[in-house]
Order: sequence, then C-alpha cells, then structure tokens
Amino acid sequence: MAYETILFERRDQIAYITLNRPDRANTISAQLMHDMLGAVDNVEADKETRVIIVTGAGERHFCGGADLRDPAILGGKRDAFPDRDFMTALENCRVPVIGAINGAAMGGGCEIALACDIRVIAESASIGLPEIKFGALPAGGGTQRLPRLVGSAVAKELIFGGLAITPAEALRVGLVNRVVPYANLMTACEEIANIYKQRAAYALKAAKRLINEGIELPLEEALKFEHKAIAAMATAEERRQAREEAAASQKTYARIFSDKK
Repeated sequence: MAYETILFERRDQIAYITLNRPDRANTISAQLMHDMLGAVDNVEADKETRVIIVTGAGERHFCGGADLRDPAILGGKRDAFPDRDFMTALENCRVPVIGAINGAAMGGGCEIALACDIRVIAESASIGLPEIKFGALPAGGGTQRLPRLVGSAVAKELIFGGLAITPAEALRVGLVNRVVPYANLMTACEEIANIYKQRAAYALKAAKRLINEGIELPLEEALKFEHKAIAAMATAEERRQAREEAAASQKTYARIFSDKK
C-alpha cells in the first residue's frame, strides 16, 4: 500500500512507520492522519507483525506538531479528517509501539510520542507542548496522556509554560524511557523490539490492554479486570506453545516445565 506522507515497511516482524514530510518538519496534515490510520490498520491485519517503530524523516524533526498551513486544518474542515483518531489507534494497537524520537517532538509530535508504549529519544532532540504560547492547548490528548505518564504537577509545569525540555530532563520526569546518541537510536529501538518479538504475542496484547485500561479503574476493579483478562488471554494450546518456547531458550524453564509434565 502506498502512502503520501509516511514511509511504511516491514522487516523481520517489525513495522517501521516514518513520518515523511521533512520539508514541513514532519508536521501532521489531514492526509498524514489518514495515512497513519492506514498503516496501523495494516499492522492490525497482519498477525506476523509483532512490533511497530515510529520515527521521523531526517535528523532535525520527529514531528513539529500540526501543520497550521494545511488547508484542512487551517480552515477547520472536519470532513477532511478521518473518522477515527490515529493517535488513539496507535495507542490501542495490539502490538507494542516504540517511538524513536530522532529530533524535535513538539505539540502534536509530543502527543504522538505519548501514544507510543515506549519512547527512546536521541540526545540531540527536544520535546514539549508549546501550544499555550499562541493561546491554544494540546488537542491530541496531551492534557490527558501526559499527566497519566508523569503526574499532574509535572504535566502542569510543561503545559502551562509551553517550554521544550531536554532529553535528560524528559528522562528524569519519566516522559521517555531511554536517551541514546542519535547514531544509536534505531539500533536501540530494534534491540527493544527484538526482545518483544521473543514474548508471546497474546501476553503482550493483554498486558498492553491491562495497563492502558486498568489505570483508569479503582484498584479493586482493576484487580478483577486483571484476573479476568489473564484467564481469557490465550487458549491452552497457545500457553503450551509459549512454555515450550521458554523451555527451549532457558534451562531453568526447561527444568520447571519438565517437572510439571
């Protein structure tokens, strides 16, 4: 499938989505929203794909936010937008999503990163939500996802001030998982992806759902949700296969599961 504003490829069970508008700082246009949804739907339909890595074209920008020069966005033409939010689709995708933040992730770019499960940022990049500087607020989930990730006090500081922060500061407050040199960014993300590829797909899917949805629930309800979801997350055959794969990879598991026969 061809896309206008992104690059999409699969290698070794990993889907690579690259925001590809370098002349516009990889900003979000109405077409990019459609393309991102198409890429996520593509992954959902292909059970061989186990992980997504999202990054930006070039070295300067991951994503500079909304393209305020895009006619659909500038004119508020809602009929030009897709009927689903691509960031929510990314967040709810069945596979782990790793954000490879290669450059500035500002506004909507930060919000795309927030929709990823894991965020790895280059030492030379920056991240922030500057909308309040021009009398707006993050409209892609920033006011909701950010406090759930870093706490309300830090979220207020970042949104009230609208200032970009460094990768080191983003790591300190828990906004990103890792900081690496730019040259090592994709390698670091692929190392994480290769670990996830070794895990049972059904368990990753259930874990992602439990964390994303359970955090909204009171603890007592969340624990019931956990027990129910884990009990139903796989068939007996899928669980047997996962145990066999674990036994084949580590002697400890081989001994444990041999004793259970």
